[in-house]
Amino acid sequence: MAYIGREPQIGNYQVCDALSVVNAQAAYTMQVSSVNVIPESVNHMIVSLNGVIQKPGSSYTISGATITFSRNLVTGETIDFIYLLGNVLDLGTPSDDTVTGAKIVDNAINSEHYTDASIDLAHLSADSVDGSKIADNAINSEHYTDGSIDTAHIADNQVTLAKLAGGTDGNIISFDASGDPVAIATGSDGQVLTSTGAGSPPAFEDAGGGAHTLISTATISNAATAAVTGMDSTYARYLITIDNLKCQTDGRSVYLQVIIGGSVQTGTNYPYGNTTRNSTDGAAGNESGDSTFWKISKSDIGNATGENYSGEITMYNPSETSQFKNVGWRSVYNITDGTVDSNIGGGMYNSGQAAITGVSIKMASGNIVSAVIKLYGVT
Repeated sequence: MAYIGREPQIGNYQVCDALSVVNAQAAYTMQVSSVNVIPESVNHMIVSLNGVIQKPGSSYTISGATITFSRNLVTGETIDFIYLLGNVLDLGTPSDDTVTGAKIVDNAINSEHYTDASIDLAHLSADSVDGSKIADNAINSEHYTDGSIDTAHIADNQVTLAKLAGGTDGNIISFDASGDPVAIATGSDGQVLTSTGAGSPPAFEDAGGGAHTLISTATISNAATAAVTGMDSTYARYLITIDNLKCQTDGRSVYLQVIIGGSVQTGTNYPYGNTTRNSTDGAAGNESGDSTFWKISKSDIGNATGENYSGEITMYNPSETSQFKNVGWRSVYNITDGTVDSNIGGGMYNSGQAAITGVSIKMASGNIVSAVIKLYGVT
């Protein structure tokens, strides 16, 4: 806007608080609203004394907030007013809501001028807050958008077992045809995990052929015989293991007989054959017989310290009622001179076709001092 003559100047105009003359005093403190004020200079103020405007610099001088008249004032004189012009080049205090952004120098306002909590979401530009402006450990799960944490934001090897949802004891995690995780239901004791083919998860199923199921364990101590029962039609064959059998009488063989209906069969219906190999010279020996027992050690075993007999017996189709019953065995043991013999043999029970329910193990004479005997069903 153009002006005729000099453009008006805007200052910070203030009227000082009224001052009372003190007799014989020239210096007075200037205040506005009881707060000391300092004029821009002696020329930036208007002073009236006794109704007469005073000349700056000669009628009065200033030092800080103190005005000193050129003479001591006396009782009855009046300081009418002191009018401060401020700096006539300053804007003074603008009216409320009159300063626009265009009137503020760029980068001139810092955080000390912000009212606490005055910066709200509306005054933040999008994507302007980066990680360096966020305190460590300051963001918790309540601030996450549901489903916002994807695999790209999880580092490798960071998901521990403790972070997995709980499941059922014995379940195994696999994947279904869609590639999604799935829990494989816990199987029964003795079952094995098998493939069910493409397009479906694996499953626990009964073991295929050749699996051994423990049926019983007997620890023998100073017994004349060791009866092993529990054979029935559940399994087509049964395996009997003999560990560390120790005999009471030195130089005695091990005998085996069948049990039918709870009774040990003693008739002469036990044809058998044995083949052994001696550890001293490697010589092989053969033996056959037909008696009231199967001889499952070709040689007589010793009972010196550390000497023992261990072996396996397989009973084939003991519940078969249309055929004779076959049996096979193999063993290793010490004979009376300390030599080790290994033995492979087999036999047949050829008296009728009644189901066999067990076997009886004994020495040719004397007791079995100790042994551990186990019965397994073989599928």
